[in-house]
Amino acid sequence: MSGSNFVDYVKIFCRSGNGGSGSAHFRREKFIPKGGPDGGDGGRGGHVIMRGNDQLWTLIHLKYARHIFAGHGEPGRGALKTGADGKDAYIEVPLGTVAKHAGTGEALFEITASGEEKTLAKGGRGGLGNDHFKSPTNQTPRYAQPGEKGLEDWFVLELKVLADVGLVGFPNAGKSTLLSVISAAKPKIADYPFTTLVPNLGIVGYRDDKSFVMADIPGIIEGAHEGRGLGHRFLRHIERNSILLFMIPVDTSDINKEYEILVNELRMYNPELLDKRRVLAITKCDLADAEIITEVRRLLPPVPVVFISSVTGMGIDKLKDVLWKALTSGN
Repeated sequence: MSGSNFVDYVKIFCRSGNGGSGSAHFRREKFIPKGGPDGGDGGRGGHVIMRGNDQLWTLIHLKYARHIFAGHGEPGRGALKTGADGKDAYIEVPLGTVAKHAGTGEALFEITASGEEKTLAKGGRGGLGNDHFKSPTNQTPRYAQPGEKGLEDWFVLELKVLADVGLVGFPNAGKSTLLSVISAAKPKIADYPFTTLVPNLGIVGYRDDKSFVMADIPGIIEGAHEGRGLGHRFLRHIERNSILLFMIPVDTSDINKEYEILVNELRMYNPELLDKRRVLAITKCDLADAEIITEVRRLLPPVPVVFISSVTGMGIDKLKDVLWKALTSGN
């Protein structure tokens, strides 16, 4: 998933269709010169509807097609004929897409299943024909309802990447290197911060042809919950991960402190993220000898811990075991 093709935020303008007007028609036939009202109702305006598509991974198809218009309803006709409904406009989106009102920032809904449909902008109702307004005291109503206007507004669509395991760590913690080793993904890797600017997904093969999806997400920094660095663009992607794999290099001066900073950023952004299962990987262990690793073990937080090296392959199989157990334990 290359950076140029991955789009996880778009702002779109939607306009639903106007409802068709009701008809003020009167029945007129050869032997019925003064028939009563028989005006039909107008058709409803088309809705703008979001629909989940599990074959999509990005919102790039909406980047250059940001104006979505639904069709207008047709007017009613005589003989109580209802006008045709306006054509609905469908927006295909990846699973994990959240729709928000652009002006208020209010979250409207999230698409989580393939084929799931949610109405973003409802079409206007069709007007009632004059047949609805006849009464004993008004047997020839010469009026009908106009159709309701459709809605038009700006909306924001944000994508939250769906993966079984999300990698959490500061820039240069070794997340991209691990993903390149543990899966077939080929993320950009370099020794400077924010090499990863967009999420990368990799399928991790496990025993007996089992597999799970891992996401390398842009590195967090202290203050990310306030929007610093890549801020909210990073944090929203972990909301849909089942397990959070924290990654801290073995040569970090205070592993516990760094872990608490990462946990605090998640807490400040969304406390519910702390309900997810956590695993801690101590990375770059090829740089440490057995004595240093033994010393580090005594100072670790109370979560499952694996010492790994993506360069030598140390601990990679054990990490897969720990992650698989966490994914399938249900605890």
